[in-house]
This record gives sequence, structure tokens and C-alpha cells, in this order.
Amino acid sequence: MKRPVIVLTGGGTAGHVSVNQALIPVLLGKGYSVHYIGSHEGIERELIGDGHPEVVYHSIQSGKLRRYFSMKNFTDPFRVGAGTFQALSIIRKLKPEIIFSKGGFVSVPVVMAAKLANVPVVVHESDVTPGLANKLALPFSSQIFTVFEQTLQYVPAGKSTCTGPIIRPELFNGSKEEGLRIAGLKSDRPIFIVMGGSQGSAVLNEAIRGELPQLLKNYQIIHLCGKGNAVHELNDLAGYVQFEYVTGELPHLLAASDYAISRAGSNAIFELLAIHKPMLLVPLAASKSRGDQLLNASYFESKGLALKVEEEQLADQPMDELFKNLEQEKTRLLSNIEKTTEPKTPEKMAEMILSFQK
Repeated sequence: MKRPVIVLTGGGTAGHVSVNQALIPVLLGKGYSVHYIGSHEGIERELIGDGHPEVVYHSIQSGKLRRYFSMKNFTDPFRVGAGTFQALSIIRKLKPEIIFSKGGFVSVPVVMAAKLANVPVVVHESDVTPGLANKLALPFSSQIFTVFEQTLQYVPAGKSTCTGPIIRPELFNGSKEEGLRIAGLKSDRPIFIVMGGSQGSAVLNEAIRGELPQLLKNYQIIHLCGKGNAVHELNDLAGYVQFEYVTGELPHLLAASDYAISRAGSNAIFELLAIHKPMLLVPLAASKSRGDQLLNASYFESKGLALKVEEEQLADQPMDELFKNLEQEKTRLLSNIEKTTEPKTPEKMAEMILSFQK
């Protein structure tokens, strides 16, 4: 008997892929043949194409959706058009029951193709306000899931539901001892994990490395610095360890950490919230983004779930003071974190997605 087919899409950053990673084992367990449509060179190809051999990965062309002037703005619409026809060919061949889109540039041609093929699409929006890719996808979607309640005011009321975040279950299974072993650290001083996102953060990297001698007097640091951003001269510095990117090690490194300093991408901060990690958020500046991280961080700060410092303020605030402030606020933050609602399990989210299949 032929297995039912589901197509997942989303890419560009790890945040557009991690939710799909959480859903894949559940969908396979339910007997679905899982296919993924992504770009030729995006991070999704590595995380899904290489990391999940049980999933069939399909590559299509996609154009970046920019808010600034670039000559590529004149050519990328043709790439989106080409990607739409490529996705349409894949979808007509696979005949999926449903498509789940996590957003990102590559998802736009997939969602448009799904509409042409009359296949239902569920779109997931993680940020307070929809990203540009999801804004373009909304008219073609059958249902929209949001993480934040406030997002519902920005999306069509008749086909939108606030479902909350989806958390990868492996994050709850980290071992502190294994994390200490991987990092080569001891538990004699507080450990801060610094997370700049899958692409790294030059601002965070410079702020941390510029004060390492002072910081390492009282703290230890696990630094996720982004691909190509490691400084090899720091490899033997006691109390400091850097990783360009981690996957399977992340749950253990998080378990070994007492505090987190992170960018404010929705998936990352909800994962830190789920594992009850006191956090200082350094959102991407509005001048470098559409301001989604600022809104995410402000929401967490307003609820007493995190501290926030804007990256423009880092030059005026010593990292040592920010570390101390987070230590001092630990009890208050944890008290508020423990009162939050438990996130949806991947099993529950999969059921909600599949309820919209044709």
C-alpha cells in the first residue's frame, strides 16, 4: 500500500528548519513519506539533505526577498518564477496530502506551486509580525499557525490559529556531564553559552572576545560563533571554548550552561524558555533587519522572561556588567519562566497540521 506523502519546506536560517526537524520523526512514525523542498545551497540542504537520510530532499531555485536596492532585485523574480515551476513539477509528481511551510525565501515558490496544484498548505509564523516570505505566502495558504498571540492581528482572521512554539524534544535530553566533557570545562564557575544564530553575530563575537580576560576571571564561556568565525588563537584559552556550529552536541552544551546570551530569533528564545535558561537577549538591530527580533526580545522582557540589551548599546555597557546583571536576576527570571505554559509537542503539532490535509 502506498504511503501518504507530506512535503515540508523552509530555509535560509536554522530557525526556518528546526521546527521541521522536530516534526520529521513524528510524521515518519505516522507512516508518511516525508519529502523536503529546499534551495540548492541553503542551510536546509545540510540540516535536512545530509542530516535526515530518511527524507527525500528536492532542490529548487529561489530568489532572496530584499528590502534594499540591489541589482539582483531585477533578476531574482525570475528565479522565484523558475522555482515555482520546479516546485509545481515536484508536487504534481509526489501528489502530497498536505504541505507545511516554515517560511524563508525558498518557501514562496513552493507555496505558490501548491496553490496551482490544489494542495492544502499550512504556514507557520514564529515572529510577532510575519516575515516578508510568509506575507507573500499568506494568500496561497489554507491555514496559518502563529507562535505569538499578537501575530493574529497581522494575518487573515478566518484561517489563523495561535498554536504556540514547537520545541525539538532532544533539547530536553541534554546531559550536563556530557556537555562539560564536550566543552572541556568544569562546574566550578558559572557557564554562559553565547549564541549568535546559525550565521553567527559579528557584534556579539567582538563584544565577548574583546573582554575575555576580564570575563574569564569569574565565568566560563561556550561560544557558538557561526561558520567561518572561529579565532584559532583562542583555542587553548582556559575557560573559553568556541564552536562554529553544533547540532547533536547542542542539548548537552545547553544542559551544561547556567545562563544564555543570545540573538532573539523566535525559535531560539522559545527553546531557551522551554529548558528554563535565564537569558540576556541581544536582538538584531532594526537597521539590519525588519525589526522582528526587537519585537521578540521586547515581548520576553515585558513578561519578565529575559533581559534585553540592544546591540547599539553594547559599546557602552561592559559585558562583565551584563553577565553580573543576569546572575543577579536569575531568581526573578526563573520564577516567571516556570509559570509559562508548556509548549506544544511535535506530536500535537503534527496532528494539527494533518487535520488540514485533503
